[in-house]
Amino acid sequence: MMSTPLKQKNTSTPFNLDTGDAYEKWRDKKLENYPTSLGDLVVEVIDPRILSDAEHNALLDVCRKTNMVIYAGKTGSDPDPEIPLSIGRRFGVQSLDSNWLANDMGLTSLTVAKEGIRQHYIPYTNQAINWHTDGYYNTSQNQIHSLLLHVVQRAAQGGENALMDHEIAYILLREKNPDYIRALMRPDVMTIPARIEEGKIARAEESGPVFSVSEKGNLHMRYTIRVNNVIWSEEPLIQEALSYLQEVLNNDSTYIYRGLLEPGMGLISNNVLHDRAAFTDSDEYKRHFYRARYFNRLQGTSILENQ
Repeated sequence: MMSTPLKQKNTSTPFNLDTGDAYEKWRDKKLENYPTSLGDLVVEVIDPRILSDAEHNALLDVCRKTNMVIYAGKTGSDPDPEIPLSIGRRFGVQSLDSNWLANDMGLTSLTVAKEGIRQHYIPYTNQAINWHTDGYYNTSQNQIHSLLLHVVQRAAQGGENALMDHEIAYILLREKNPDYIRALMRPDVMTIPARIEEGKIARAEESGPVFSVSEKGNLHMRYTIRVNNVIWSEEPLIQEALSYLQEVLNNDSTYIYRGLLEPGMGLISNNVLHDRAAFTDSDEYKRHFYRARYFNRLQGTSILENQ
């Protein structure tokens, strides 16, 4: 028997399943003139470390629509970690998730590791990474609400990313069957197994919903398609909802953006759905991304601020 779903704390949010009119108004505005290509998300800037007001506003406008934006800066392969950190500060996110594989500043360098503990984790290999949101294994009190990626260097071949706004995924599921949303909001939908290091529990087992709504009315998504990293509830409706979600993510929808980011480019997002293709490095081109995860949402993108 399924447990009681998480309480939706803000009744004025369009993500409250009991407020159909608010949802329909928000949905129609959301889908109106929604970008149809990766190029529509790109904003050219000079130096991400010192964004002008005009550059910041242009980036913010795209984020408000799609929960993500791609900047194209002129820093090239400059490895200065201050580039992503400066962007985070400009967007009001400073609560970095200093996870155990991050550096002292809280940044993670995503490169191929040939030795040490990192070589055992897919982000530090050249293998493909399927659809997920970052930090899906974190505790409910430490969920990742925004994600920044900055490209120092691309791979010689491959390494493309696919991106999808989690609010669009929500719309497609709710339009198909509102009960899919109810099912995926239950607190026992997905369970992340404990991580064991040297015979000891390094991270406890963690269960939670796929979709949840914050106190400020914003939608949050916690998801991974990787079967070895999650135990899903066997409830038939949940399985049906997950099957439809995989169908959404594995088609050629115009809501899915695919492309290769070049050095000096980066992603600013409210932790949208994303994946990564397999890649091959060379002596000249060794893929290197900085990743910054934050516990708070990008400032100025709250759903209630932009209705």
